[in-house]
Amino acid sequence: MDGKFISFEGPDGAGKTSVIRQIQEDLEQQLGKEKVMYTREPGGNKISEQIRQVLFDGQNTDMDARTEALLFAAARRQHIVSEIIPGLKAGKIILCDRYVDSSIAYQGAGRGLGEQEIWQINQFAINGLMPELTIYLDIESKLGLERIAEHRSDQVNRLDKEKLTFHQTVRQSYLKLYNAHPDRIKLIDASQPLANVIKDVKMTIHDRFSDLF
Repeated sequence: MDGKFISFEGPDGAGKTSVIRQIQEDLEQQLGKEKVMYTREPGGNKISEQIRQVLFDGQNTDMDARTEALLFAAARRQHIVSEIIPGLKAGKIILCDRYVDSSIAYQGAGRGLGEQEIWQINQFAINGLMPELTIYLDIESKLGLERIAEHRSDQVNRLDKEKLTFHQTVRQSYLKLYNAHPDRIKLIDASQPLANVIKDVKMTIHDRFSDLF
C-alpha cells in the first residue's frame, strides 16, 4: 500500500487533538487536502462511531471491563476495513487519533485485564496492521487531568472520570510500550507549550518520512 499510517497516542490531557489538527493543516498545505486523512478511534465510520457512543456514555458505569475491551477491538476492526486500508491503498497520509496502544494501556493496564491479553484480542482485530510511526505525547497524569478540567469540562467522558491512580497506571503502560518499541514509538514531551510540541512532532515525522515537512 502506498500511503503512510501515523498514529497519535497519549494519556488524557496530553493535547492530541490540538496537535493533530495543526499537523493535518500543515500537511494539507504541503500535499493537498485529498492526500491527508484524519481519523480517530474508537470511531472513524458510522458503525465504529455508534460503538464509541456506547463506550463513552457516562451512564454506562456498570460496563464490564472485558466488554469494554471487546467493543474497542470491534470498533477498531471496522475502522481498519472501512477507512484505514482504503486510505492506504489510495496513497493517503493517515493521521489516526489512538490505535491499539491505547487499548493495551487503558484496558490492559488501567482496567487490569493484562497488557498481553489485550494485545492478543487485538491481533484478531488488526490482522497485522500497525502504524509505521506512533507519536506518543507524554504528560504527567495530574497535569493532564488538570488540563481536562480547565479546557474541556463539557466534553468529559466516562474514562476521563477515572481516579488519578488509573491514569497513572495508563501512563506507565504507555512508557513501557515506548521502551519496548523505540523504532515505532517516539516520545514527545507534551508538557511544553503547544508550539514547541508541534515543532517536535514535525521533526519526528520528517525523520521517519523525509518527504514530509
